[in-house]
Amino acid sequence: MTTSERSPAARKTAAKEPAKVPRATADKIGRQDWSSWPHYDKAASGFRGYWYPVTWASHITGDPKPFTLCGEKITLIRDSGKVYALHNRCPHRGVPLSEGNQQFPGTVSCPYHGWTFDLPTGRLSAVITDGPGCRLTGKLSVRTYAVEERLGMVWVYMPIAEEEPHPIDEQLPEELVSNAFVMGGRFDPRGGNWRFACENGFDEGHAKYLHRTALWRLFKPMPTWNITRIVPKGRWIYRVQDEVYWEADFPGVGRWTNKRWWMKQPAEGTFNLGNTGKTDKVDPVIESQDFPGFASLSMPGMLRIAYPNFMHYEFYVPIDADHHMYVGVMVNFKQGWDALPFYAKYLGAVRWLFHGQFSGQDAWMVDVTDAPPEKLYRPDVSLTSWRNLSEEEYAKKLAAAGVTEATANSTETEA
Repeated sequence: MTTSERSPAARKTAAKEPAKVPRATADKIGRQDWSSWPHYDKAASGFRGYWYPVTWASHITGDPKPFTLCGEKITLIRDSGKVYALHNRCPHRGVPLSEGNQQFPGTVSCPYHGWTFDLPTGRLSAVITDGPGCRLTGKLSVRTYAVEERLGMVWVYMPIAEEEPHPIDEQLPEELVSNAFVMGGRFDPRGGNWRFACENGFDEGHAKYLHRTALWRLFKPMPTWNITRIVPKGRWIYRVQDEVYWEADFPGVGRWTNKRWWMKQPAEGTFNLGNTGKTDKVDPVIESQDFPGFASLSMPGMLRIAYPNFMHYEFYVPIDADHHMYVGVMVNFKQGWDALPFYAKYLGAVRWLFHGQFSGQDAWMVDVTDAPPEKLYRPDVSLTSWRNLSEEEYAKKLAAAGVTEATANSTETEA
């Protein structure tokens, strides 16, 4: 029976007396490896077959720039307003094309010997130092990647095989496709594997404890512990809070609380918008989404946190097995002059407090995480549910691309 199904008296009693939660027996606690999730285990450099944000669109010009995505080195360049992505290696001597420039419209030239490649196709169009009659012209090429611009960012599709990419709007949060909004955000290259960053974002327990010293939370209490469950809806999984406890007595140890005298005292009752207490004032766009829980996650590693008056998104972009790009975005569903207070608040405080110091605590933990082996506990149902989702969705992705398990394993290893 959930909290919503209890009588008011029963709910009041439950708020005073923490529920007795079943605990795993000692021989069933935790996992020594990730063999239950083989695709996830092999995805150290990311899941292929998805779009990933690489940088802000305004940062890509006619000068090629280098990036690494899913372990592959690419270069991005803009020509006649359109962004192109090519494998960042000249096949001649292996010099990065990002060190070159444009000698002809619609091309990029290697700085070493002038090998020149067509941007849309990657085909070798000319070899400047071998003259117009070079026999290699048209016979060699570098790999190209599909590119889209959305949310003010450049997105690159990392294919599994040679499949056509799915429409990028199918992968974006639905509310960002169908509503007007303003946003602020940051790209931050970080140490640690992308999977640790993704799991940290959806993890139930850490925010209550790790972030207790964050300036963003200076006046905002958070619960000490919750009773939660994971609910699937569409392509997302949601973390739903059924019971919330702001403080607790730990037998033989003492009382622990997240409350402080200078903080705003939380309202009674459970809540599933934001993480600092119940509220009655909710943005109409956010309210209309009818989110089951305030934290949700979808493939290939996209976190959504629903607050009463704004939305927060995190994209965990795999660079390689030991590094990822943290992309944090805050969205307010306002337009015109109504958007100015949001911009002022974001640039003056939120960018530094939330996407800076608060998120920096996450970056610290992700960088020092070393798993598996691991010993999981009850709140880690958020982690195991995400891993289960990734296994199921990626199996479908491989089937749709016509890729066998053996081929997929080979591709993931090479990536």
